[in-house]
Amino acid sequence: MSETTKALRSDAERTVRAILEAAERVLSRNPSASMEQIAEAAGVARTTVHRRFASRDALVAAMTAWATRRFAEAVDAAHPETTPPVVALYQVTANVLRVKIDWGFAMSRAASADPEAAKVHADVEARCDRLFRRAQAAGVLRADVDASWARRVYYALIHESAQSRDGDPDALAARLVDTLLRGVGPGPGLTPAG
Repeated sequence: MSETTKALRSDAERTVRAILEAAERVLSRNPSASMEQIAEAAGVARTTVHRRFASRDALVAAMTAWATRRFAEAVDAAHPETTPPVVALYQVTANVLRVKIDWGFAMSRAASADPEAAKVHADVEARCDRLFRRAQAAGVLRADVDASWARRVYYALIHESAQSRDGDPDALAARLVDTLLRGVGPGPGLTPAG
């Protein structure tokens, strides 16, 4: 591949990324925004957006695919299978919050009809289940805690933290993991009547 071809490809990739990032900003504020508004926010001509994305639906699908890849990369970067469970839990949380905060509009559509996105989300869920079982085996989670329930609570905490955008992802992750592992009450948990 010639240097000219590499430069053109790199320029095209930057343009696509600029359009995707602008679309995320614009559509998160106004989900019915036009392609023209997105082009303006990206600093490109409307024809450039249409040349890269045949329709608004194609643009949203590309955003979803982009965000889904970032989501999978965020989990991978934390090495949840090999890092000590508490460290992995914190790092996965911080990484995922970054993606969910930066790509909230696209992530809200990621698990919908796209089979590739559904596959990524199913893989991440399975990895999270394995991480929670490792955390249980290491004594980070109580032995009597239903790991599947703990994962669902964890997902809810991530969702709420990403929605609130209250602080930076590292601080949110620390607060979230602390809440998950220690709860919010001062004493021991309730035990079911038996």
